[in-house]
Amino acid sequence: MNIHKGDNVQIMAGKDRGKRGKVLDIEMKKSKILIQGLNLFKKHKKPTKQGEKGETISVSRYLSVSSALLVCSSCDKPSRIGYKDEGGKKVRYCKKCQAII
Repeated sequence: MNIHKGDNVQIMAGKDRGKRGKVLDIEMKKSKILIQGLNLFKKHKKPTKQGEKGETISVSRYLSVSSALLVCSSCDKPSRIGYKDEGGKKVRYCKKCQAII
């Protein structure tokens, strides 16, 4: 998977198309990512104590990796990622501007 925790990504499909956010968590086996403040859904919470009211809260859900692209830090555009060997170390680079990410 070419997206890591802490990367800035842009959503390319779905209801939040075009929005950007930071990756908080990754589920490798399911190929899903959790993005801060995006892909929000309503969740109804029951009251837990006597006299407390129930409420509706917004919760971020996991999103498929295929519907997000990494945002390059140098050209500030969503782009595909390539890998190359640099000094015996595998590094990611932007396919648009060839900058190392």
